[in-house]
Amino acid sequence: MDRQELRRLIKGLIVVTCTPFDENDELDLGRMAETTEFFIESGLVEGRAVLKVVSIMGEFPSLTDEEWPHVVRATVRAARGRVPVISAVHSKDTKRTIDDALRAQDLGAVGLQLSPPLENLPTQDDVLRYFEAVSDAIDIGIMVYHTHFYNYGRIEIETFKRMADFEHVMAIKWSTPADVPYESMQELTPYFNIFDNSNQPGRCYRNGGHGFLDHLAPAYPQHELDILDLLEAGRYDEAQASWDVVCHPTVEFRNKILARSGGVARLKKAAMAVMGHPIGSMRPPSLPLSEEEMDELREVLRACGWPVPEKTATALAPA
Repeated sequence: MDRQELRRLIKGLIVVTCTPFDENDELDLGRMAETTEFFIESGLVEGRAVLKVVSIMGEFPSLTDEEWPHVVRATVRAARGRVPVISAVHSKDTKRTIDDALRAQDLGAVGLQLSPPLENLPTQDDVLRYFEAVSDAIDIGIMVYHTHFYNYGRIEIETFKRMADFEHVMAIKWSTPADVPYESMQELTPYFNIFDNSNQPGRCYRNGGHGFLDHLAPAYPQHELDILDLLEAGRYDEAQASWDVVCHPTVEFRNKILARSGGVARLKKAAMAVMGHPIGSMRPPSLPLSEEEMDELREVLRACGWPVPEKTATALAPA
């Protein structure tokens, strides 16, 4: 696909999916397919949403090189072309990244999330060579994950501008270091689709952005689809207020539970279980939420106005 077709396809709400596991911490690909169908039936479809699989939220560091392609394949097959699927590819050297990128492409992914190769301690020129080589090797899109919060993950605005010549680098997952204005994205929107990754979707759209990374869309898609509608109607403040109503209390709750056990997917997986779509817990050493924590999360989400179903005995266990 060419750059313009990819920009048309990859936009809107980027839904960061979690990887389902059974009670033995093994992949539950059947549940992945069922969950994908639920997403689509809820309105997460082409033109409005994109499903992103095997990212950090999808527990990629806990997946083997044999496992993660199965998750991509199961999602693509279940989607049946109704929603684009992109796969994360993680911080390897150029050769191994291209191998993974081609594998994801062959499995039916229409795009990749790709961050700089952090362990190579890259310079800005190294970053450019890396993204150019991957772009030249594939026919699907690349969303650059700006991991400026890690050593060697920072990408300067001028470096981003030079990526505009790379045919398949067509999107940026946007957040900025403290010394770079958020509004500098305006210099890049003519060349890339910009997706907010800093809990500021209203600010992103006000500055010409094209989408945002979800917060808890897999648990209750309608809330963030409604936010998308507001953004596309130019009602940026109203959209941001709706985002904050859920984001602020749930982030506060997440910070509280992280004191007992870490794990980036614990909140999202628990919220899915609370809303009636359990996909198991994170792999150890992360712990599932306690019953007391689950009860507290139910009350937090009810206070946000979500239609939380009655408590079930299998809140965290796959059916």
